[in-house]
Amino acid sequence: MNSAQEGQTGRRGRSKRQEVLIAATERFGRDGYEHTKWADIAADIGVGATALYHYFESKQHCLYEIMDEAIEDFRSRFVAIVADERDPVRAFEAVMAECFDLSEHDVLRNRVLVAEQGRLSSPSSSEREEQARLAARSRMRELEFAWASFLATAMRDGAIPETDPRLLTRAVLGLYNSIWHWYRPNGIIALSRIADYYTELALALIGLPPVAPGLERTAA
Repeated sequence: MNSAQEGQTGRRGRSKRQEVLIAATERFGRDGYEHTKWADIAADIGVGATALYHYFESKQHCLYEIMDEAIEDFRSRFVAIVADERDPVRAFEAVMAECFDLSEHDVLRNRVLVAEQGRLSSPSSSEREEQARLAARSRMRELEFAWASFLATAMRDGAIPETDPRLLTRAVLGLYNSIWHWYRPNGIIALSRIADYYTELALALIGLPPVAPGLERTAA
C-alpha cells in the first residue's frame, strides 16, 4: 500500500470511528448506557457488531472516549473564553452563555457524562479501557483546575467575594451538571429558559446579582 492509500485508509478509519462515537452518544443519551446493546450501535451505522471492535475494545471503552471528548470540549471552550475576556465577570457570563449554546448531540453527550461519571472511579482490567478511563479522569482534573484558577483570580481582583475556589468550582459545575439528569432535547421546557434560570443561579452562587434586562453589568 502506498502513502496516498494509507492516508485515505486512515481518514476513512477516523471518520467511521467518529460515526461510532456519535451513534453511541445518541443511544446512551436517549436509552441509557445499560439499556444499549453494542449491536444496536452497529446497526445504527450499518455495520456488523464485530466491526466495532476495530475501533473500540468494548462498549465501556467507547463510553470512556465519549466522556473524555465531552470534558475536553467543555474545558477547551472555557479556556478560550477566559483567555480572551480580561474582565472576570464578563468572562463568567460569556462562559455561561457558551454552556447553553448546545446542539441536540451536545445535550445527549452531557446526559451521558453526568449519568455515567461515577464509572470513572472504578479501575478496569483492560489496558485500553483503563487508558481511556484515566484520560477522562485527567481531563476532569484539568477542567476543575482551570475553573478554580479562574475563580481564584477573580477573587484576588475583587470581582467576586472570597471563598474556597475549589469548593466554589465544584458547586458551580454541580449546579450545571444537575440539569442533564432531567433535561431532554425537545422537552416541555425550552433550553433558552433553562439557560436564563440557571445563569442567574450561577451568578448568585459566585456572589453576583443578576443583570437587569436591557442593562450591562458595570465592572467593579
